[in-house]
Amino acid sequence: MKQQLENIEKSAMSEASSSDSIKALDELRIKYLGKKGELTAILKQMGKLSSEERPVIGQLANKVRQDIESAISGKMSALKAKEQEMKMAAESIDITLPGKPQSIGRLHPLKIVENEIKEIFLGMGFSIADGPEVEYDYYNFEALNLPPDHPARDTQDTFYITDNILLRTQTSSVQVHVMENQKPPIRIISPGCVYRSDAVDATHSPLFHQIEGLVVDKGITMADLKGTLETLMKKLYGNDCKIRLRPHHFPFTEPSAEVDVMCFNCHGEGCRICKNEGYIELLGAGMVHPKVLEGCGIDSSVYSGFAFGLGLERIVMRRYNISDMRLLFENDVRFLEQF
Repeated sequence: MKQQLENIEKSAMSEASSSDSIKALDELRIKYLGKKGELTAILKQMGKLSSEERPVIGQLANKVRQDIESAISGKMSALKAKEQEMKMAAESIDITLPGKPQSIGRLHPLKIVENEIKEIFLGMGFSIADGPEVEYDYYNFEALNLPPDHPARDTQDTFYITDNILLRTQTSSVQVHVMENQKPPIRIISPGCVYRSDAVDATHSPLFHQIEGLVVDKGITMADLKGTLETLMKKLYGNDCKIRLRPHHFPFTEPSAEVDVMCFNCHGEGCRICKNEGYIELLGAGMVHPKVLEGCGIDSSVYSGFAFGLGLERIVMRRYNISDMRLLFENDVRFLEQF
């Protein structure tokens, strides 16, 4: 048995030394050290040995096992190192090659103009106010002097979640929240998304953006409103820009006006773009209705205010001479790369 163990060790050492793959070493381990391996088969015969031979052969068998395991482990480490070296050589990177260019995002034209408008109003002492897009009917309509069944609601048909909760149709609802929680003087703008059940075309979308403005203080007049809007438009479109106010009706302002901006194409002469008017309608404005002030806990005999609401998409289209609103939402990179 001693001779058999020495032969197994010699054979295993030789095969381990000549093995050229990890798979071959695994097979070699099973062949000699597995449950049905040659060394295990020898050890099963130790019961036939005398009590004097058994410890000698057992000690020799353990030494043979350890030597075989050590030889296989050493060869395994050498093969793995060689394999890793070959893999690294195959995957080497030529650091002299130029890198792949990474495309860098940029601001959307809507966000560019919105940020510019914010800066203009911040420079005039306004602050930015925000509010929920999912709003109560009270704040979206009733607090703005639009009671249930008021005909003006038809032009602001929206998406209802329940009978009392809806997607806001205007950011004017933010003005009500501000007036309920802040005492005059108030100077805020409230930009954000609004929703109306409109069909999609070149000038309409069920989702669009508004920027509403509100000023409440003692002695506020229409002259303050006109001066604020003129400053805004001249900052946006240049010092030669002119505006005009036309009488109109909004339930939440009295008096009210539609605000037109001089046509960028004909400069007031009249052309196809402005339908020979010389001006293009851009926003609505007016003095805050006393009923709205009183409903928010503000004494209308002491304070007055003006409010306006402009569609951000219209401002952007006017700014960049864009003829179709859908271009702003289709995310065509070829279009957006121009800004």
